[in-house]
Amino acid sequence: MTWLVTGGAGYIGSHVVRAFIADGIPAVVIDDLSSGHRSFVRGDVPFFEGSILQRELLDQIFTQHKISGVVHLAGFKYAGVSVSRPLHTYTQNVTGMVTLLESMAAHDVTNFVFSSSAAVYGTPATDLVSEREPTHPESPYGESKLIGEWLLSDQARATDSDRAPLRHTSLRYFNVVGSGDQGLRDTSPHNLFPVIFERLVAGEVPYINGDDYPTPDGTCVRDYVHVTDLAISHVSAAETLEANRPLQPVYNLGSGSGLSVRQIMDAVARVTGIEFTPEIRPRRPGDPARIVATGDLAARDLDWQMRHSVDEMVASAWAARQAAEQAG
Repeated sequence: MTWLVTGGAGYIGSHVVRAFIADGIPAVVIDDLSSGHRSFVRGDVPFFEGSILQRELLDQIFTQHKISGVVHLAGFKYAGVSVSRPLHTYTQNVTGMVTLLESMAAHDVTNFVFSSSAAVYGTPATDLVSEREPTHPESPYGESKLIGEWLLSDQARATDSDRAPLRHTSLRYFNVVGSGDQGLRDTSPHNLFPVIFERLVAGEVPYINGDDYPTPDGTCVRDYVHVTDLAISHVSAAETLEANRPLQPVYNLGSGSGLSVRQIMDAVARVTGIEFTPEIRPRRPGDPARIVATGDLAARDLDWQMRHSVDEMVASAWAARQAAEQAG
């Protein structure tokens, strides 16, 4: 039992690899390092630098290693940027998925855990999003993730009578935060935690985009989930597929309650000891007031739990940021 983790040198992917190793399951990584870091992959984990668009490289990996399944995290993940770069987004996320599925089929690899996104929902009509919520993605990124889910369903139907039918599940989630190792951190220039930390490190004041939303404190409310909790459920999904036990086609990894941007800011001030009053900027176009998902199905099937408080999420992320600063 060896699992290929695409995007395994990234922030989330590297935590998934560590979770596999902690469970005694060998992992292999492919990553083009466009946003990942080679240092995030342990030296004893086989690493291939390259893209999932490279069919020959994928075939090489499946030939050299007895891969029983794939956790697919590689892709272009910036929803806002995807609006101005739709062709790049679709190439990376849709053509890449097709190439990966083709190579898997050629090598009889039948288990697939897909890192999807809550962006497939767009702006939900309900305060608490379940898997039954209609999908209405509002960016090329969200659309590409939904197409990825369709591809999996279509390929599973197409291979249902084959000797190697595809088994799969897709995990939808929102904002991933925290760190499970001080050597692993979120380096995205678009995510809330690193944006806050970089401003604090630079001696600047963090900002909030809009404080006049119809929420308890006027700021947007979202799910914030700890990356190690997320990684555990990815591995649980892989183990369930490997054991040939049934899974739902999609799961939300949601908090069920959510946190506001101001609550995050307050936690950052508490944890870091740096007092600040956030600057209030205008709303960003298209930001819904509240998007929070239930995680009930995943709690039932995938060992999904919110094991960390908001202060613990911030503390682990801040420790990883400080460790990077000390390392130079």
